[in-house]
Amino acid sequence: MMLQPDVYIGAIADYDGSRPSAIAKRQVSGSVMLTALGLEGDEQAEKRHHGGPDRALCHYPREHYAFWQRQYPQQADLFCAPAMGENLSTLGMTEESVFIGDIYRWGEALIQVTQPRSPCFKLNYHTGIERFAVQMQDCGYCGWLYRVVAEGMVGRHHGLELASRNSDVSVAEAIAIAFQMPFDAGEYRRLMSAAGLSASWSRTMQQRLLNGKIEDMNQRLLGA
Repeated sequence: MMLQPDVYIGAIADYDGSRPSAIAKRQVSGSVMLTALGLEGDEQAEKRHHGGPDRALCHYPREHYAFWQRQYPQQADLFCAPAMGENLSTLGMTEESVFIGDIYRWGEALIQVTQPRSPCFKLNYHTGIERFAVQMQDCGYCGWLYRVVAEGMVGRHHGLELASRNSDVSVAEAIAIAFQMPFDAGEYRRLMSAAGLSASWSRTMQQRLLNGKIEDMNQRLLGA
């Protein structure tokens, strides 16, 4: 099955009460070059936590916006792509059907799923909803990130087609293991064994095993 993704890029902008961010995106109508660091013209404000080879693209399922509209009916107009700062938006791909390590053919490029998106406090400022990042993490509607295996020209007119499945860990399972389950060494090892998992997520799971506990997530989620 081949799906047509809507494509978005964004530039760094200032946010009142928060640090600069490129979470606000605009749609790209034609073709754009995809390099190892992402779409040409797309920016990341804090490269320690966003962007880089393992996090070159963010994909958010369009299906989830109906859920957020029901949760916040008075702000329903806010919840449409690319409200979550995504580069790719589709109908027909969700965290349950996409797996860590999946490689997709997209135009001239090949992209590989590396990890779920780790919601951060900038979503709280972007949506104007306190603790929105916590809600996204708790419900599991996080989306996922890609690395670029082969560069090339891409666009909405190029379909996304699964080329290779390389693990048995879905993005939904990865979210549950990392964000929702109590400490479970066996599940951390299972996630680490998933081909294609990002270096940062492998490192986090390894740190949990070494420390015997789950790290504090408040700084990422709340900016505290």
